[in-house]
Amino acid sequence: MWKLMIHGGAGSMRPGKLDEGQEKVARAGLGDALEAGKAVLSTGGSAVDAVEAAARVLEEDPAFNAGKGSVLAHDGHVECDAAIMEGRDRRAGAVAGLRTTRAPITAARKVMEDSPHVLMGRGGAEEFALENGLEQVPNTWFVTAERRRQLDELLAKGSEAFDAEIKYGTIGAVAVDNDGHVAAATSTGGLTAKRWGRIGDSPLIGAGTYADDRAAAVSATGLGEVFIRAAAAHDVCARMRYCSDGLQTALDKVLADIKSMGGTGGLIAVSPSGEAAWSHTTPGMYRAVIGENVHKVAVFGDEG
Repeated sequence: MWKLMIHGGAGSMRPGKLDEGQEKVARAGLGDALEAGKAVLSTGGSAVDAVEAAARVLEEDPAFNAGKGSVLAHDGHVECDAAIMEGRDRRAGAVAGLRTTRAPITAARKVMEDSPHVLMGRGGAEEFALENGLEQVPNTWFVTAERRRQLDELLAKGSEAFDAEIKYGTIGAVAVDNDGHVAAATSTGGLTAKRWGRIGDSPLIGAGTYADDRAAAVSATGLGEVFIRAAAAHDVCARMRYCSDGLQTALDKVLADIKSMGGTGGLIAVSPSGEAAWSHTTPGMYRAVIGENVHKVAVFGDEG
């Protein structure tokens, strides 16, 4: 049976402390992304088409830190990273540091399908996207007033400031189709006030994104530097293949390892058999799942 799971980031969201309007908008955005993926999967479409469709909806939603509404780097610009991967043959594509390509996840898919490469960055990735007919927009199109306010607030604290109440708004989608093939997609604007061309785990295959029909499709959100060191998404699949861990157990063990290194965040995953699971070490995580017999949208940790 087909299934789609998505996330919109993990972080400090707690009941009573998250603005009700913000919560409502985020839940609605997750619901819209579910419907986009469902439209693909319920009619026999592929897992990779479904995760791209769901990710595109979330990239267009300013409630999340991906595409429009991405956080601002130290210099006030938006820089987007994204990756997509198929489990059938483990083809993958990724982009990093995009400033003008409207749909980073589609650019990543173009890298996967229309180039001999896996990861492209910055000007080269932008040139490739343009050559492949992807829509280009001014960098200001991605910027929202709220993200500008967040950057200004953080910079006012000094050069070493870090957002203690950070919400890792990275978006991701994982799916299994009726043929038992899995796919994963992840997209992000990174961290507020990031500098020096910083790239997190999202576009790195095996860190923030991974898909393997022998195990699962995985998408991560959290402190990217630690997820990179843990090879988190691949480690979930490795634990399932080599240690015979179940999906939930593999997620929980990988996050325990990340926590031991000082990292926080969350993971979502689906298996070729249709099992789906999520796990997070933060108080909340924007997340949702849909299938033939399930439909759930959640934000806070106690929502199951």
